[in-house]
Formats: sequence, C-alpha cells, structure tokens
Amino acid sequence: MRKSKQWQLYTARNGVSLTTVPKYSVLELVMISITPSGQFACRQNIGESILYLWVEKIRDVLIQKSQMTDPGPDVKKKTEKEDVECEDDLILAYQPENPEMEELPPIDHGVPITDRRSTFQAHLAPVVCPKQVKMVLAKLYENKKIASATHNIYAYRIYCEDKQTFLQDCEDDGETAAGGRLLHLMEILNVRNVMVVVSRWFGGILLGPDRFKHINNCARNILVEKNYINSPEESSKALGKNKKVRKDKKRSEH
Repeated sequence: MRKSKQWQLYTARNGVSLTTVPKYSVLELVMISITPSGQFACRQNIGESILYLWVEKIRDVLIQKSQMTDPGPDVKKKTEKEDVECEDDLILAYQPENPEMEELPPIDHGVPITDRRSTFQAHLAPVVCPKQVKMVLAKLYENKKIASATHNIYAYRIYCEDKQTFLQDCEDDGETAAGGRLLHLMEILNVRNVMVVVSRWFGGILLGPDRFKHINNCARNILVEKNYINSPEESSKALGKNKKVRKDKKRSEH
C-alpha cells in the first residue's frame, strides 16, 4: 500500500487555511457570501479583501518555512575599528604603477602671434596618460583669458611602450579641421608624450587659410623651444619630405 504524504496544516484566522507538503501547497478558503462591493466574505472577515489574505498568509508560511529549513549563515558584525583597518589596508594595497600619472604636469606658454587683430598662442605640457590631458585642460581653463578664447584647439600623442603604438586624439573646439591639422603636424614631427593647445582670440577679421598656418607655427615654435624637435630647419625638412611622399603617392595612383 502506498504510503501517504505527511501533510502539515496551517490554520489561519479569518477563514483562510494553508496545507503544505514538500513541493506542494494547498490553500483552502471557506466562503459564505459575496458582499455588495463584490468581495468574498469568510468567517469573521466580512468586508475584507480575500486576495490580500491569500497573499499575506502565503508570505508568512514561506518565510517561516525558509527560516526553519535554511538558517542564514552566522555573520559576525564588524566593529567600527575593524572597518577602519580594512579601509587602511585598501589604501595601502592601491599603489599606482607610475605616481607621475597622478600629478599635474608643468604647462609652458609660447610667444603669441598676432595677425589682423586675431591672436594665437600655444601651450604645451608633457603627458603620459589621458587623465593628465584632462588635468591640463582643466588647469588652462582656470585662466580667465584662456577660457575666454574663441577657440582652444588641442592635440596630443602618447606612446604606449607595451603595445608599441600611439594613443592620440585632437579637438577643433569650433575651428573646423584645426585639431586634425595640428595632430597631423605632430605626427610628421614624430613627437611623443606631449600635448599642445593653441588658443585663438578672434579679432573680427576673417583670416581664411592663414589661420591654420598660424596655429601650426605656434605649435611648432613651442615644440622646438621645449626640445621636442631639434630645430626649425629640421621640422621644415620633415614637412617637405611629407609633401614629397604625398605627391609621389598621388603619381603612383595615376
């Protein structure tokens, strides 16, 4: 003869009872009448919501059952002193690979160039990570004069030793194509781990293509001044060599 399952009966007040066995639950309701509002009424619970009683009873039984069968792990509460010690351990454990990356690099300013009331000035800083790029920009914008410039064009090149590649980017800041031209100049001159920002204060007269010439001249002058390239003659040779390569490439395509 098949052995019957051991049923556990939980009797609720207000006419609701729940019977459970492993993996099964049986909810029994004794309903007498329906109230004018459309709610079912049980013994001693006329006017109350039956659905609410179901949900509450099931929740109570499941909570009770989980507490009986699966007691939670014994977790010791940490004292305030232990928390402080843990924080100290984390601080000691975190040590940047290169502390210089966390510091604001020195920023140098070039000699301004003025043409038809527009002024251009370059700013240079050595950088070894993108975080320093943001730090340099933030520091420059603390200067009210630089912050009020019509455009602050910049470009940077960072050499990654482990990957043998360059991390580089540029920004026009409203002066269309100026950032790309500045970065191209830095690529031709093969400079690395440096950032150049060129501020332009517009004087009211359009300069046409001359504005790009002044931006690049500002950048090249400060790169020479800070020994990122050897001399203006060598930089001019590099530019001329690059133009020759481009012409030869176009001829070969035709």
